[in-house]
Amino acid sequence: MRIAMASDHGGFELKEQLKEYLKGKGHEIVDLGTDGEASVDYPAYGKRCAEYVVGGGADKGIVVCGTGIGISIAANKVRGARCAVCASETMARLAANHNDANLLALGGRTTSFEEAAKYTEVWLSTPFDCGERHTRRVRAITEM
Repeated sequence: MRIAMASDHGGFELKEQLKEYLKGKGHEIVDLGTDGEASVDYPAYGKRCAEYVVGGGADKGIVVCGTGIGISIAANKVRGARCAVCASETMARLAANHNDANLLALGGRTTSFEEAAKYTEVWLSTPFDCGERHTRRVRAITEM
């Protein structure tokens, strides 16, 4: 799978760890920055990753800031992005299964690498439930 990744300085370390982990699992990773721990503004990176995914450059995207909240808000401003902040395996599973989340947001300061790897694996491996009610709701979100 081709996965785009982006972070601000608060998520840089976790992004780098996840990037290597996912490469080891055979995924192709597109790193959209940031490239270090110098302070940067998360909205630019959330937008960049969301636009890349929505534009067809990657199958899915992962964005990371200090908590995952700010960068997910920024990513969700891009039409067609469905970015879910996940802090548990249940959230990751339901984000994929019910919401067809095409981006996952994680908190570099709130999530350990081990937790992030679990959430990412669950999110990537859970299919969207194409049933009528979930499809209708995702379509309504897309049309907003």
